[in-house]
Amino acid sequence: MTKVSTEAVTGAILAGGLSRRMGFNKAHIKVGSETILERNIKLFAEIFDSTMVVTSLDTPYTGLPARVVTDIHPGAGSLGGIYTALFHADGPVFVAACDMPGLDPGAIRATITASEIDTEFGACNPFIEGREHPMHALYRQSCLKPILKMIEGGRLRVSGLLKELHVLRLTDDNFKDIAIAASVANINTPEELKGIKGAKRPDG
Repeated sequence: MTKVSTEAVTGAILAGGLSRRMGFNKAHIKVGSETILERNIKLFAEIFDSTMVVTSLDTPYTGLPARVVTDIHPGAGSLGGIYTALFHADGPVFVAACDMPGLDPGAIRATITASEIDTEFGACNPFIEGREHPMHALYRQSCLKPILKMIEGGRLRVSGLLKELHVLRLTDDNFKDIAIAASVANINTPEELKGIKGAKRPDG
């Protein structure tokens, strides 16, 4: 596969830690013989020259073939993870979550390619089935200041960030012949976990 080199995009996987709804760290969910995190690190290595894993201070990862950085603003959730990824990167960052078992390399490349259309946007993400997907998105360095302002104000919803930015929203037309619905899907509940073939809890 050809790596994406546009604007030296960095790949970042957010692996914050314990999920309140699931009761365990979703990064350790296994699908087959490897965790979702391990699978997605391998996928990112095929696309990006640089990959990082962003995690909380109390969730160490060792032995991963990727740079591991800890949250600059612990407790700020995914918004803080995006901030940390951008802080440690030299340019734009493609962000994904650690609980996305169907991440598709074609969908990632299509997102980055589409981002070349408009150089003024702060974020570029799929808008599929009537929903934003900010955990399958490219963010520019210009997002650092508005994110910091939100964190300092206690406003931690990523959806709130998208309301403050110029966002390039991609539709199904940007992902022809690509399984975009599967690529943006993540695991939020035990029921969703049961629906994934070969998936099991870390303690399963």
